Amino acid sequence: MSTFQYPILPSNQSPHASLYSTRPGALPARFRRARVLIVGCGDVGLRVAQVLSGRVRLLALTPSVDRTSELRARGITPLAGNLDAAASLRRLAGLATRVLYLAPPPGQGWQDPRTLALTRALRLRSLPEALVYGSTSGVYGDCQGELAIETRTPRPDTPRARRRIDAENAIRFFGRATQVRSSILRIPGIYAPDRAGGTPRERLLKGTPVLQAADDVYTNHIHADDLARACLAALWRGKPQRVYNVNDDSCLKMGDYFDLAADLYGLPRPPRVPRSTVKDQLPLMLLSFMNESRRLDNTRLKRELRLSLRYPTVDVGL
Repeated sequence: MSTFQYPILPSNQSPHASLYSTRPGALPARFRRARVLIVGCGDVGLRVAQVLSGRVRLLALTPSVDRTSELRARGITPLAGNLDAAASLRRLAGLATRVLYLAPPPGQGWQDPRTLALTRALRLRSLPEALVYGSTSGVYGDCQGELAIETRTPRPDTPRARRRIDAENAIRFFGRATQVRSSILRIPGIYAPDRAGGTPRERLLKGTPVLQAADDVYTNHIHADDLARACLAALWRGKPQRVYNVNDDSCLKMGDYFDLAADLYGLPRPPRVPRSTVKDQLPLMLLSFMNESRRLDNTRLKRELRLSLRYPTVDVGL
């Protein structure tokens, strides 16, 4: 398994020039610098930017003027705009050769107007070569512990997951209509010790219960650094209109995950409770995760994107 190598900016004689294909009327690739636009430049977007810093021109959409100084300090050009204000997105047209889209849908409704607004804006001028969208593995719904591969029919059980399916459909339509190489990443729980709320430590300190073994569900994870590397691999290697599960090799039930973390941190293991009593003890968001059980298959991630995980299991990543 080869390790993904990040692209090197081509010079006039660079053998890497083929990474940056041309379009009719555009300057030859060897005379242009790749421009990567990050829409939704949070923790994972910043990790992507850190890897690409100095290799490409980095742009990021931001609705907040308070973030402009932070983005500039990281070598990212901030672009003022709001996904909920379609007219503000027109400035994005023709700016980027590759687009990484990590912003979530709105918190209400059954559709995602943000994705529709973004794809419409990208069509106004010269198109990007690639678009990568960060979706969620929640679109599979409850698989009752079965293996979920990318060809499995999505059965979203929550409004949040249905909005993601709507976004995925918009990305697919955009790719088919424009021939832009569009990829969808289905992402499970993201963790990392240097990520805000990125480990189970806080829940363990609170003594938040987990399901007893008989009621427990399978859960899936990806380290934030490996997710950033998967985003980059998809930007340069993703196949057209392709879906990729982005998860590590762990195969754990949720309670076992928290037991493992507790042992690593030297903390008490969380109490185990039956499903019949957990509804009164946990927030709705957490309960929604406990109502779905699936095991994600990451074969396509490794074979097609040729990504070698740095944190193949959660015990390594934690």
